[in-house]
Amino acid sequence: MSAFQKETVLSVKHWTDSLFSFTATRDPGFRFQNGQFAMIGLEVEGRPLLRAYSMASANHEEALEFFSIKVADGPLTSRLQRIREGDTILVGRKATGTLIAGNLIPGKRLLLLSTGTGLAPFASLIKDPDVYDAYETIILAHGCRQVSELAYGEALVEKLREDELFGPLIADKLIYYPTVTREPFRNRGRITDLIASNQLFDDIGLSGLDIETDRVMMCGSPGMLEELRSMFTSRGFAEGNHSEPGHFVIEKAFVER
Repeated sequence: MSAFQKETVLSVKHWTDSLFSFTATRDPGFRFQNGQFAMIGLEVEGRPLLRAYSMASANHEEALEFFSIKVADGPLTSRLQRIREGDTILVGRKATGTLIAGNLIPGKRLLLLSTGTGLAPFASLIKDPDVYDAYETIILAHGCRQVSELAYGEALVEKLREDELFGPLIADKLIYYPTVTREPFRNRGRITDLIASNQLFDDIGLSGLDIETDRVMMCGSPGMLEELRSMFTSRGFAEGNHSEPGHFVIEKAFVER
């Protein structure tokens, strides 16, 4: 178990029948960049059962936070969704991931595109003061099927806007764009379609995609990621990684759905 740290669950909140978040203690030696993920899980029958989870907490926060789906027959999430305050979880000692600022060419506008629990790494990034120093505008788009599934993101952004430090910092920079596909809502449609049609930019009153100024991070369903990758590549955007920064980056490591 030397590759993992045992941490204590501090709080658990169930947002819907299929979504929950939880916080846990953080070992002082655990370091990560905002947007990265770690292997986390539980000890089951004496062995670690682990999946990749993005940190939803920022690297300057004392506790760790994670945002998860519930899968009835999922090897890990069927158990993880039952954790309570005081329980023990395992957290890998090494963080990694492609959704970090250094993997992008400098730009002026940052698009954070997510579906479902793919919001988690961006929950970390929008709490990073350096991101606001690096970009003039940050657009956080979150797509879900139902309005209730937006609750975590809505609470996150509202808390930031009310924060003494972040409130003034994000007031003129962070644009939150939630959208749903299966219920009436002020924003309707898939993120891919909303970008392709320019509807997303029309709704927020800004100009459409511009390779000279726009940088993109995305995390979500495999279908959404592949569709967006094809869209951006066809427009000349280059995918970035640890070796060579690009116009967009994708996180493919995800907990089972």
